Amino acid sequence: MKHAAISKHIDIFGFPMDLGAGRRGVDMGPSALRIAGIEHQLEQIGYRVTDHGDVFIKNQERQVVKNQKLKYLDEILRTTEMIAKKVEKSLALGNFPLCIGGDHSMAIGTLAGVAAHCKKHKQELGLIWIDAHADMNTDATTPSGNIHGMSVAASLGLGSKALSELYGFSPKIKPENIAFIGIRSIDTEERETIKKLGLKVYTMTEIDRKGINYIINKVLKDLKSRVQHIHVSFDADCIDPSFAPGVGTPVSGGLNYREAHLLMETIAECGCMSSLEVAEVNPILDNKNRSAEITAELIASSLGLRIL
Repeated sequence: MKHAAISKHIDIFGFPMDLGAGRRGVDMGPSALRIAGIEHQLEQIGYRVTDHGDVFIKNQERQVVKNQKLKYLDEILRTTEMIAKKVEKSLALGNFPLCIGGDHSMAIGTLAGVAAHCKKHKQELGLIWIDAHADMNTDATTPSGNIHGMSVAASLGLGSKALSELYGFSPKIKPENIAFIGIRSIDTEERETIKKLGLKVYTMTEIDRKGINYIINKVLKDLKSRVQHIHVSFDADCIDPSFAPGVGTPVSGGLNYREAHLLMETIAECGCMSSLEVAEVNPILDNKNRSAEITAELIASSLGLRIL
């Protein structure tokens, strides 16, 4: 197994979005991760890092909700298209895009950018979605109208055409090329869609039974046999709130500190991750920026930081 090339140039893009979520505060996630020293940590490993700052997003107070089933749709479409362009350009330059959010609606844009790059280079795209939630709702099934719960569904071509056809094509990814890890909160209709599509979902129950090491190795082996680009989408709420309380939608019973690190370290050892995003750090709910610090450490782990 090879390590990811250390000579790689990392592009950091901030996406201070809270319009896709039901609770305020995740728009400060990018700042919290920067305060936690993410750039310095990556430079310490040996990467060259360019922080391109944040995509400009109009705050909630300056907007009106036109559709209760797709809240703040227009601004989310405008800004996710911007992040898609940035991600695609970064990959075209041979760099590694690291997107820091913000709520998980960011993934609609990042996946569009990555998928456009893969399409251009005739590469198959794989997605590892590490999250307490599956984000498989559509405007027809959403209980809240919050778009951060629709990111994977939209990327699969489901639901609102405005979201699924962002960046001019749909779908962005095939169902068989997605693996969900750490899931522990699924809505009823999401469950039906997941079963219908035959998606690979590794719940916390399965992690308890088989161990995180077994599951991530199985996922990587499976994806590596079929895809040329692996995108990792990491939601901070996959970690148990006792370790990381400052997340967008905390759910008890998540990954513990060492499980989360082993997961990310194993991804780094594979040397097969080509892009990464981190979402849902919420400093308002945090304790002295601890959740952002843990998340920054996990990003470093996924990019090659080792204990020894």
